[in-house]
Amino acid sequence: MIVQFDKNTQRIAAIDWLRGLVMMLMALDHTSWFFNEHRIFADSVLLYESGDLFAADQFLTRWITHICAPTFIFLAGTAIAISNTQRREQGMSHSVIDRELLTRGAFIAFIDLCLFSLASGQVLLQVLYAIGISMMLMVPLQRLGQRAVLFLAIVILAGSEVLLRAWWEPGGEVPLWLALTFAPVLGETYTVLYPALPWLAIMMLGWAFGERLMSKQPGLWPVERLLRVSGLSALVLFVVIRSIDGYGNLFMYLEGDTLVQWLHISKYPPSLAYTLLELGLMAMILAVMIRIEPFIGIRKNGFVLVYGQTALFFYLAHFCILGVLNPFIEQGGLLQTYLITVLVLVILYPLCRMYRTLKWSHPQSLLRFL
Repeated sequence: MIVQFDKNTQRIAAIDWLRGLVMMLMALDHTSWFFNEHRIFADSVLLYESGDLFAADQFLTRWITHICAPTFIFLAGTAIAISNTQRREQGMSHSVIDRELLTRGAFIAFIDLCLFSLASGQVLLQVLYAIGISMMLMVPLQRLGQRAVLFLAIVILAGSEVLLRAWWEPGGEVPLWLALTFAPVLGETYTVLYPALPWLAIMMLGWAFGERLMSKQPGLWPVERLLRVSGLSALVLFVVIRSIDGYGNLFMYLEGDTLVQWLHISKYPPSLAYTLLELGLMAMILAVMIRIEPFIGIRKNGFVLVYGQTALFFYLAHFCILGVLNPFIEQGGLLQTYLITVLVLVILYPLCRMYRTLKWSHPQSLLRFL
């Protein structure tokens, strides 16, 4: 299967579709945070008390959004590889490409360090911190080459728990260097939900995939087949690790044999089981999207595509909309949460379209960083 590029934007539609889909799921999760009275937030040994019981509908509403962060960060790595290749083909120098990536990474991390920290009243390092720092670190890392980056990413993901078991006691004191790199902290003065290095490893995997996507080497597996095999392998490894119920679960062990218990895994920090499950599902979904793309065509203004092509703007704008709605709507149940999510997505669509038009009309403006 040959991956098709949009002739006008030089983007791969299936990647934008997948990014748009996870942005919609992210909007559901954050709407639930604002308006769902019984929202579940127990995706870490720091947040879960053994024996807690979850309503299946509430749990699954939270669980389906687990795919968002790893998919978005993986695809950010893929986008870096694709963009760098296209810029080199246009004659842009390595130094200019590196400077652009460093600047964008610093800008994205700055949003968490300043904007969201100011709004929360404490230093708050979430997904934008992890994305921004990871982008900046990709500048030197990509010099290592595709195989070395892939190997290092696997080592970090598979070996993080070794370091955490040696240095981290859940609920105990966490040194700042460990909080910024591997172990989450929920404190009064600062909170780190997304320590950088596990998420960097996911971006490195995405970058290696992007390099493979842009490779002209003969004899390589078709992209769709690579995704299917990789995704299925990751899901099988997830089942094995979850069944053994030891290493790879980051202290989130099975407390029964129900579907909820099998899916109740550590996101903060991302355990090996979590990463395998979410990236495995992501790979399978992307393979399907690549398969159907030639048959259904590309609608330039399709809402999923538009969301996927304006992801960072979507992220910031949807918080603004939720903040405006918050004083007027009391917390309620899941039906209300889903209805408000639809409302937010409806409001966002014309805003994202207008922003996309403006950004593409001024490709060298500061809008390129958003």
